[in-house]
Amino acid sequence: MGPKRELKFALESFWDKKSSAEDLKKVAADLRSSIWKQMSGAGIKYIPSNTFSYYDQVLDTTSMLGAVPPRYNWTGGEIGYDTYFSMARGNASVPAMEMTKWFDTNYHFIVPELGPDVKFSYASHKAVDEFKEAKALGVDTVPVLIGPVSYLLLSKPAKGVEKTFSLLSLLPKIIPIYKEVISELKAAGASWIQFDEPTLVLDLDSQQLQAFTAAYADLESTLSGLNVLIETYFADLTPEAYKTLIGLKGVTAYGLDLVRGTQTTDLVKKDFPKGKYLFAGVVDGRNIWANDLASSLSTLQALEAVVGKDKLVVSTSCSLLHTAVDLVNETKLDDEIKSWLAFAAQKVVEVNALAKALAGQKDEVYL
Repeated sequence: MGPKRELKFALESFWDKKSSAEDLKKVAADLRSSIWKQMSGAGIKYIPSNTFSYYDQVLDTTSMLGAVPPRYNWTGGEIGYDTYFSMARGNASVPAMEMTKWFDTNYHFIVPELGPDVKFSYASHKAVDEFKEAKALGVDTVPVLIGPVSYLLLSKPAKGVEKTFSLLSLLPKIIPIYKEVISELKAAGASWIQFDEPTLVLDLDSQQLQAFTAAYADLESTLSGLNVLIETYFADLTPEAYKTLIGLKGVTAYGLDLVRGTQTTDLVKKDFPKGKYLFAGVVDGRNIWANDLASSLSTLQALEAVVGKDKLVVSTSCSLLHTAVDLVNETKLDDEIKSWLAFAAQKVVEVNALAKALAGQKDEVYL
């Protein structure tokens, strides 16, 4: 959104036809650039890209897959603002797609409408474009995609499609598009890629868990040569889901929410695959409170003994889109209250401070 909600104002101005598409693109590019540089300046090693969205990341994935409902009269090619915002907000002649809560957060997403007749095609190159954009600024990023299985599990059967239609049956149709995106990211120089598979924390049956195994087995050869991070968040994994996660083919790293996933730490201590990375989500991405650094550090030290020093990465519990942007702008807050708080910009600094402390470069004053 930007520290002063710059994106919100730019979008409203564009929707009201008071500014051009070029004006909107400029605001968006400036926001992305400032965030990448801010994270780089704060010492963050794994900086995400493709986390910016004009509206919603699930809608961005729907665009990437070309899964536009017929009522929007999209005729193919790269999806532009008209089609994208029509799906999000409707237009004079057709309603928007349904919106629902993103798990138990205040964020909402546009629900994909799918059926057996959807013709998927690679229709938005946003993930690759933003990776290249960051690279041109001298920032090497980890492109983030919503994983194929979570995308389908978060979808609904389109109007006129049987309610009993198996959305997971579409997996073989969308995997080829994911392969194209991965191949382009590799060609552009990506060395890491992140798939968000938050549905792994839901109560899934064995068939649903099997879909993860099948999807990543199919992607394995395309992912070869890349470090692959699968990120989960918002809750504990069941022992079955954890077993599925650590058994996925071609995966290098696992991201776990250790703030809400209080039991997950025990699963890691019992069984963690040798030589793999753990992205330990100890800094809460969903609230505005400063981290209990001493407590986080002791959690990290215990995990380091299991995972290994060079394979433990300090991380946030989830995306920082769920918290306020920057405490710097809160000029009227009482100093004591301010000292209890950490917004997104401050959480990034906490992540780096914990990583340094873990590496033996403890900033005593900060901690």
